[in-house]
Amino acid sequence: MYRWLFMLLLAAPLAVAAQALEKRTLRHAGVEVPVEVARPAGRGPWPPVLYIHAKRGFEDVDREHMRALARDGFLVLAPDWLSGNMIANWPDRHHPETEADVEAGLDALLADPDACRTAAGIVAKSRGPYFAIRIAAKRPSDVAAIVSYYGHFQDPNAPEPQQLFSTAPEMRTVVAPTLMLIGDADYELRRFVNGRAFYTLWERGVPVEMQMYPMARRAFDFRADQSPEEKVAARHAALREREWLRRHMRLDARGRCA
Repeated sequence: MYRWLFMLLLAAPLAVAAQALEKRTLRHAGVEVPVEVARPAGRGPWPPVLYIHAKRGFEDVDREHMRALARDGFLVLAPDWLSGNMIANWPDRHHPETEADVEAGLDALLADPDACRTAAGIVAKSRGPYFAIRIAAKRPSDVAAIVSYYGHFQDPNAPEPQQLFSTAPEMRTVVAPTLMLIGDADYELRRFVNGRAFYTLWERGVPVEMQMYPMARRAFDFRADQSPEEKVAARHAALREREWLRRHMRLDARGRCA
């Protein structure tokens, strides 16, 4: 009996951590954008993080990533930038109108009563970092740091020569400290663009680091056929993510707003 009670108490924090995300809708310019929010346990305020999903769509792997960030003490909001404009998953181009959906998400996050009155961190995947640099260039005072997972740093609609040999013009104005997480077995073009973005930021004096994971492919952090090396890379990336956000959002030793 006592052993059963002891195990139940041990499991209680896991049950709290797995609580359902809050779901609601943001309305702006005639568009209704679904958003989901993950809140840490306890009382806020909490450091705000905007989560931007990939073009594959907003999925359960994204929700689990949000829960992990909430367990680390971040208030996380994710706009579903595809559903708001009724765009099917895996679009073959960038739809500029979706940028307003992501920006509306940032506005809602910063206005949340549980959010610290500070700039937000951004965690973004694949297509998501392109949204991140667009927002960071437009609203530098509202973006404290960016964590990019195998991200786009070029306009997906740009002509092929620009995709091959340059980065998005926003990379020449972004001042948000940027952490790039990518596998060395990712697609060559994506690795090249990340590398050029790294050099562009570094030469301008913007805090930037690139973590290249050996033997890791695209989506190394959640893919169904994860190799042993990719599982380790995913754990390492989560630690780097937390440390980067805490450092550049200037949180205290407990991960709370200073």
